[in-house]
Amino acid sequence: MATAGTNLSEFSKEDLPSVDDLGFGIITAEWNNDITYNLEKGAVDTLKELGASDRNIEIKRVPGSLELIFAAKHMAENSHIASAIIIIGSVIRGETAHFDFVCQSVFQGLAILNSSLNVPVIGCVLTDDNRQQSIDRSGGAHGNKGVEAAVAAVRMAAMAQSR
Repeated sequence: MATAGTNLSEFSKEDLPSVDDLGFGIITAEWNNDITYNLEKGAVDTLKELGASDRNIEIKRVPGSLELIFAAKHMAENSHIASAIIIIGSVIRGETAHFDFVCQSVFQGLAILNSSLNVPVIGCVLTDDNRQQSIDRSGGAHGNKGVEAAVAAVRMAAMAQSR
């Protein structure tokens, strides 16, 4: 694996746009919540480190990853603060094709949202073969993908705002 032993969650605050006029929505799946809540914490902590206040971060929770798409659309259409939305989920391969259907549906939905909404939606949905891979990417050996999603959300919100 190319990322073995590499923490991919490092960033430079100085290289990122200001979050002063930005708000962020975070929607987290409760399924595999030992993973997703770590991702959510990484995203929230990063946004706060970059200067976002609690009042500029709106958090919602949904049952599972399939529900993330509806919730993101609903938030984009109804939130008064969201300049960007982060969807957080974790799908771990099992013994059936369910993994493939869920992953395909979530990422197809994400593409549709990003091509139809005026609010960028950042995908932070882990699609791992086993629980250890998810642990490694939610605060373990490979960092926290929630951090990376927060950085992407800041960059994309600033881009959307510069219209």
